[in-house]
Amino acid sequence: MPSPSPATDSPGLREGGVPAFNFILQPEFPLNALVLASEALRIANQNSGREMFRWRFVSEDGAPVRASNGLWMSADDSLQSMPAADFYLVFEGNLPMQRNSSKLLSQLRTAARFGASIGAVDTGTFALAQAGLIDKREVVLHWEAVPTFRERFPGVGVNGQIYLIDGQRLTCAGGIATLDMMLDLIGRLKTPTLASEVANALVYAPRPAATPQRLDDAPAAAAPALSDRIVALMERNLDFPLPLDDIAEALAVSPKTVQRECRRSFDETPMRLYLRIRLQAARNMLFYEEFGIKDVATACGFSYPSVLSRAFHAQFGMTPRDFRTSLRRQQNQTYRPEVRRLSITPPGRVSGRA
Repeated sequence: MPSPSPATDSPGLREGGVPAFNFILQPEFPLNALVLASEALRIANQNSGREMFRWRFVSEDGAPVRASNGLWMSADDSLQSMPAADFYLVFEGNLPMQRNSSKLLSQLRTAARFGASIGAVDTGTFALAQAGLIDKREVVLHWEAVPTFRERFPGVGVNGQIYLIDGQRLTCAGGIATLDMMLDLIGRLKTPTLASEVANALVYAPRPAATPQRLDDAPAAAAPALSDRIVALMERNLDFPLPLDDIAEALAVSPKTVQRECRRSFDETPMRLYLRIRLQAARNMLFYEEFGIKDVATACGFSYPSVLSRAFHAQFGMTPRDFRTSLRRQQNQTYRPEVRRLSITPPGRVSGRA
């Protein structure tokens, strides 16, 4: 296990107490991340033969919450009834800005004011930023949501590593990176030996926090492949697409070399590859947020919404507006289905007595 950082960089903990976690579950939260987080604590308790950690599952109103894979998770508490804890971790799914209620943001601010460590998994980082708990810190969130986050919070620095523990703020990319962060926390709060025991029980080799989220972002002994450099340059310049000559100049190669490499690695011309990258970025923005089509077009380098719509339809078989409508319909059908069923029951068909 990596050695814990100095105490000044470590999360806070109430003196003499058992570290307590409130796992706050938002609709479509990533179940894999929640399982890894809670299992790490459970195994730590099991291997110690005593209660080393406590945790509770929390939802907005105490009702079950649907995970991203369709399974429903029961909650122990609501935001109102949850006990005080040392750590509050927000497990977020799609539409973070729309699903983060004023009650949630207020509870996070209150917990932070009383000295708790506030953290986020996946897109939960949106909640920390909305609550004003980021200050001038860097944050981590899943790489797919980064363009959307930067549009909403342009003054916040985003780090591409798998997790970041910065004093009493914890942010994580989600997925298996959640386990890396939890093992680090266990090592800091208890001992590195206990963290290693948990990792061994889960048949896992922990990674340092600074590990890049994506394999193609990982440093290599040799220089990155030209194909990777081309894609990275295009991804960094979505709003104002670079012409071929500028791409070649930035990469210190000739335009013909860029063309040959794109053909060889992607079976595409450079400009067609660039268009695909911009369209995928637009799709991610539509998936995670409620930006206007004009804003999405501008952020992804399309001169007019109509230009984006034509290119998007050619690539994905539907317009951006239709894609968003279809996606939201699917999401709404799985969000509190018992309420939706009652709302669409025709008059006179309700059974039972009032």
